[in-house]
Amino acid sequence: MSRNAAFSPPPDARAYRLRTARGEFAVVDSPVADGVAPRGVVLLLPGFTGSKEDFTLLHRPLGARGYRTVAVDGRGQYESDGPEHDESAYARSELARDVLAQAAALGTRVHLVGHSLGGQIARAAVLLDAAPFLSLTLMSSGPARISESQRQRVKLLRDALDTMTMAEVWKVMQAMGPPEEVGAPAPAHGPEDPERLRDRWLGTRPAQLLATGRQLCTEPDRVAELAAVPLPCHVLSGDFDDTWPVPLLDEMARRLDAPRTVVAGAEHSPNTDQPLATARALADFWDDHPGRPAPPPRHLPRGRGGPA
Repeated sequence: MSRNAAFSPPPDARAYRLRTARGEFAVVDSPVADGVAPRGVVLLLPGFTGSKEDFTLLHRPLGARGYRTVAVDGRGQYESDGPEHDESAYARSELARDVLAQAAALGTRVHLVGHSLGGQIARAAVLLDAAPFLSLTLMSSGPARISESQRQRVKLLRDALDTMTMAEVWKVMQAMGPPEEVGAPAPAHGPEDPERLRDRWLGTRPAQLLATGRQLCTEPDRVAELAAVPLPCHVLSGDFDDTWPVPLLDEMARRLDAPRTVVAGAEHSPNTDQPLATARALADFWDDHPGRPAPPPRHLPRGRGGPA
């Protein structure tokens, strides 16, 4: 979870439900800035206990660089539908196919960015079919399972969800912090409305948390598989990370022969800790891997709808 999530999108962004072959997904879709030549479309996948709002602070600086950004709530996350108790719906392969469907619904090849858990889901999507993607950025997302300290924290969360309601678990989390950030220093700037973080938590399906928490604790190392895919990769993180230690991310980048960005002054969520530096690094990487030009987006109404 990015505790500094911003829940008010830029004025020109649109919130709607993206219709895909695998159902509808809540997105925030932010256009290229006026007067700037379009350079591409970006699909942004949030992490464990997170949501599309974790990328709010990236929309405007990336739009200024020519990138349309589409941040999505995955199946069962916040404002996207999903079963309450059926964990099979959240199998890694199912979530990866959701990403392929989201990319197909956008109607063009996209730059794919996954934060934390979202990075491992993004990797699984690329390994199923790399054709819809121009590049892959793994943001604070490591080669295999999370660190021992974080596995213990996720286990505590999963144990709590077995016996407590989501509202009861939220109260406990306020005392100890969310699994990916327990023990981290207090953020320099908090969310604009702390109650929205609670709403996001209560909107997330318990089965999604149980299934993806288990995946984070058991994910195998698939770096060699990814390295064999002819797709440009980028490894980006803050200069401190307790979920996947920074030296581990450095080594993953070497194994992928991928550019490595370390964002100074950022921890597990550089997208909210240092959004301008993060946006600059992302856009610099994409500028080097443009692929074919993206068409301008159609007008997208507010509310339900959006591109099929």
